[in-house]
Amino acid sequence: MPECNYCDASFEQEGAYLEHLHTEHDESELSRIDRRRVADHVGDDEEGEFPTGPAIIGGTLLLTVGILVYVVFFLNIGGGSGPAAASGSVGDVEQTPYGLQTVHQHGTIDVIIDGNTLDFSQQQYQLQADAFHFESGNGVRWHKHAQGVTLEYAMSTLSIGVTDSSVTFQGTTYNESDPDTNVTVAVDGNDVDPSSYVLQDDDRIRIVANSS
Repeated sequence: MPECNYCDASFEQEGAYLEHLHTEHDESELSRIDRRRVADHVGDDEEGEFPTGPAIIGGTLLLTVGILVYVVFFLNIGGGSGPAAASGSVGDVEQTPYGLQTVHQHGTIDVIIDGNTLDFSQQQYQLQADAFHFESGNGVRWHKHAQGVTLEYAMSTLSIGVTDSSVTFQGTTYNESDPDTNVTVAVDGNDVDPSSYVLQDDDRIRIVANSS
């Protein structure tokens, strides 16, 4: 259920949430991504009558191209091992998101490297990908806007590599196979395989990597 990032309102459908942002919140309040989402929604609602004459041919061609793009990139027909990426520059991950803007979920995160808690409110961590990101200067509450967002993908958008036994940050890999290293990759207190675990609403992520 989408919840408003700017007030206490909540909605059953994504469309109702976007209409709320359009009518109840000034554009200056919204994040860059929310402004774009509202603009797309309003544009869809304000389309004119169906074109006639030569415009019908152009519209038909655009529709055909759109269907082909959806089939190739979202369903990934024709090759590959998973859905196409929604957006954002990421590393080599096993599964990338699909169905951008079909969900809107949130959770929290805590990443500690050698005793230092990473501050995701810093600009270099904000709005790094459409499918998963932090926004509005909040570095604790993450936003998920696509299906199939794995923990591995989410961390890769922040330039952090994770497996079920290692964490890579700023060129250093912490691996629990090293007797002097402690690694935790967990969601809601349970160890997970980040390459296959898909983030859910209200998930609490905790990643710890310490070396003596």
